[in-house]
Amino acid sequence: MLKSGKTQQAVLEKLKIEKLNAMQEAAHLAIHSNKEVVILSPTGTGKTLAFLLPLMQMLDAKEIAIQALILVPARELALQIEQVAREIGSGYKIHALYGGRLIKKDKADLKNHPAIIIGTPGRIADHLRREQMQVDQLKILVLDEFDKSLEVGFENEMRFIIESLPGNRKNVLTSASKALEIPNFVGLHQPKYLNYLQDGVQQLSLKLLLSPEKDKLQTLLKALCHLGDQPGIIFCNYKDSIERLSDFLHHHHIPHGCFYGGLEQRQRERALIKFRNGTHRLLIATDLAARGIDVPEIQFIIHYHLPQRAVEFTHRNGRTARMHQQGTAFVLKWTQEMLPDFIQTDEVESLTDQAPPKIPYWSTLFISGGRKDKISKGDIAGFFFKQANLQKEELGVIELKQDCAFVAVPRKKARQLIQQLDQTKLKTRKVNIRQV
Repeated sequence: MLKSGKTQQAVLEKLKIEKLNAMQEAAHLAIHSNKEVVILSPTGTGKTLAFLLPLMQMLDAKEIAIQALILVPARELALQIEQVAREIGSGYKIHALYGGRLIKKDKADLKNHPAIIIGTPGRIADHLRREQMQVDQLKILVLDEFDKSLEVGFENEMRFIIESLPGNRKNVLTSASKALEIPNFVGLHQPKYLNYLQDGVQQLSLKLLLSPEKDKLQTLLKALCHLGDQPGIIFCNYKDSIERLSDFLHHHHIPHGCFYGGLEQRQRERALIKFRNGTHRLLIATDLAARGIDVPEIQFIIHYHLPQRAVEFTHRNGRTARMHQQGTAFVLKWTQEMLPDFIQTDEVESLTDQAPPKIPYWSTLFISGGRKDKISKGDIAGFFFKQANLQKEELGVIELKQDCAFVAVPRKKARQLIQQLDQTKLKTRKVNIRQV
């Protein structure tokens, strides 16, 4: 039973999920019944919920200590899991700790005795070395996307973290690929394997976009016009290429966001927020976006650059056709370019001449108040309905953070709403409101 008293069915109804899929059901049983579980399942099949539900059911509501640690290779994945965990409404305190976040915020969160910590290896190892994080009561360790977090670059931190944890804990490992042998220091002995990789992503189509020129920008533009107003991700291998593509799309008045490691954390978070809420329908990204972001309505991805390894190809493609939805992965290929062996398709998409995609309906407003101010999504919705007379269909996605919130509103009304609502009270707090 969750601390909040909710049943599993109540949680699923809140998340608007009819029922768990076969992998999630098997994971639920395996995690409750085994000390060591390895879940292998394609990207987009719901692995986060597969381990979060049983994890929360195993926590002790009377215990004032960190009981579960979820280690992830990227801060975006940490934030994504934190969001899902909060949406479950378990009643347990949950915090995400990651590089780029102020240490003093971490310290304040840890003093609140969270039951669940989600974090990146470097930041978690740092807190353990400083003895700022007590893990002697830990019941369960989750290594999400373990094929990435156990790579050589993370090995020292991962080894240190795992050796710092109690030996009688449960271990759950998840991955969308089986490209790595699990190192001995993880301490697995006889894990229960759940392998759903053979199921693949059944509703994914793989097609070629052929460019007559080595410089593929004009073919990309024609493809985006052909695809119209669908949401999608364009994958590049390099930051400089993203900047070049971004300048090109700006020149042709095609709104988009950018997402890569060289951006500040705040810029990356806001790019994802605007992509999720429809302010941008396009995201240009490196492989950093191939894991840990969950935007179920993505209709396509485009490999502007060919991925260097099969595992990146798999994870990129997993951004679309998620959870039984249809999607298409396009490989943008110069006609004289050779495809690697792991890309197997000869189906070519015929591009038709179309007008550029329309400017999105939504725009994003920033609100300078969040959970720490006792503000809820319902409070924000009421604020816009009552103070600004917005209709229900005019209020888009609301994302609530610890110290702020982001709201999608009609683009044509954004300036008017700022004039009406900026420096007015939301509950007991006067808030700043601006467009981002």
